[in-house]
This record gives sequence, C-alpha cells and structure tokens, in this order.
Amino acid sequence: MKCSPVEGYVRGSVGVQVDRGIVYGQSGKALDVYRCHGAVLRPIVLLWHGRGPDERDVLEPLARAVAERDVVVFVPDWRSDALDGGRGHLWESIVFVRDNAADFAGDAEQVVLAGWSLGGKAAAGVGVSGATSDHWRPSGVVSIASGFDRPAPSTGTVPLDELATTAVDPVPFWLVHGSKDHIVDVEQSRRFAAGLRRRGWRVTVIEAETDHAGIVMTEYDPELGRCMGTQARHAVEAGRRTADVLAGAALGSGR
Repeated sequence: MKCSPVEGYVRGSVGVQVDRGIVYGQSGKALDVYRCHGAVLRPIVLLWHGRGPDERDVLEPLARAVAERDVVVFVPDWRSDALDGGRGHLWESIVFVRDNAADFAGDAEQVVLAGWSLGGKAAAGVGVSGATSDHWRPSGVVSIASGFDRPAPSTGTVPLDELATTAVDPVPFWLVHGSKDHIVDVEQSRRFAAGLRRRGWRVTVIEAETDHAGIVMTEYDPELGRCMGTQARHAVEAGRRTADVLAGAALGSGR
C-alpha cells in the first residue's frame, strides 16, 4: 500500500506529510517525521543517520520512500562527536518515539530500529544487547552499510562480541549493503549475518550494486563534505530496494 495523493503537503513524495524540527529530548536535538495522511496507527521505523553530526536531512530521500509505503518514519539528529559518542541522543530518540508515537499515527508496539553506516551499528548494538532499563526490544533491526566489529555508539560494546554472549530474546535482522561499498566492506554484513545464524537468530542479507552513499539514495558531495540526494540510476534503484526492506520489516513486524 502507498500514500494517496493529498493536497497541501510538503513538496516531494506524493501524499507524504513531513513534520520538521521536533525537539525530542533534554539535549535539544531535533527530528523529522515522515508519514501518510490519516489517523490509523501505522508501524514505525526509527532511522538513525551515520557519523556526520546532525545529518538527518541526508536520509530524507530514503525516509520519504519508506513513508510512501505506509510506514511512519522518525529521523533524528544526533552527534557522534558528543562526549558520550552520541549515546544520549540515540536513547533519547527511542524514548521520544515510544512515548509520542500515537501523536504521529504511529504504533508504539511496532517499532523497527534502523540506521545507516554508524547509525546501523548503533541499531545493531541495541538489537543484540537489550540495554534498555525496562528491557524494551524493537520489533526488528535493519542495519544499512554498517560494520559490527567496533563499539556501537548506542551501547559502547562491540555487536559481534555482544552477540556471542547475549541472553536477550532474538529479534529479526535485515542487513542491507552495497557490493561496491569502499567505506564499509560488504564482508562486514556477511560476517555479522553468519554470527546471527549461529545463534539461531533470523537474518536476511540484501546486497545491491551500489556504494556506501548510493544504498540510501545519495551521493557524496566533496564540496559540501556530506551526502546529498541523487538521481543516479544505481543509487535510485538501490535506495528503492532499501526502502522496500525497511517498509517490509515494519509492516511485517506485527504478524
């Protein structure tokens, strides 16, 4: 299912409403919410950007594409250069989504935790550690172009190492990666998938012929020093596939 055309919404994807600049925690960080029109509760994707500080806008093309597929998408800013590596920002965003989901027609019982690059490692860290004080678990985890052999900013632990000893209930994982990624080698996802399977966790690996930026429908702009949306064919095709995975993970999380 996709959004129906609605007049008066923010330019871009037909039928997608964007609520921008919502402060989500005591840190004062902001997030954007992408959603279809209507009051019916929809599953949620909480989508974390990569290492660049406060780059929620980088994920706008992907977030729109996922929202078109009838999913509510929260995209927060966070800073990996904060004293705690961004951990406080990441956890604040989880708390905000859980507490305020219904205000955006989101179902707090169906939250897929996802991220790109360092954000995907952060999501994986939460998925395998169960680090929340109330033992909250996401419905699933989607890590996009991520590595797993160094500490995750969300937990301070190494996802691969944590996986070997964790006692939490497993959640499904989706690992999406570009086969031409020269920033984070696709072997990272393959190795982590093998570890998940050894522990009996359900995991799906999706590879696309694109690079680190293309997997989220962007390309790196050296003048700006950041990734920007692009119409390059490899990125558009790969980004749509990533959007399908995110939406599929969310829409299937309640079944």
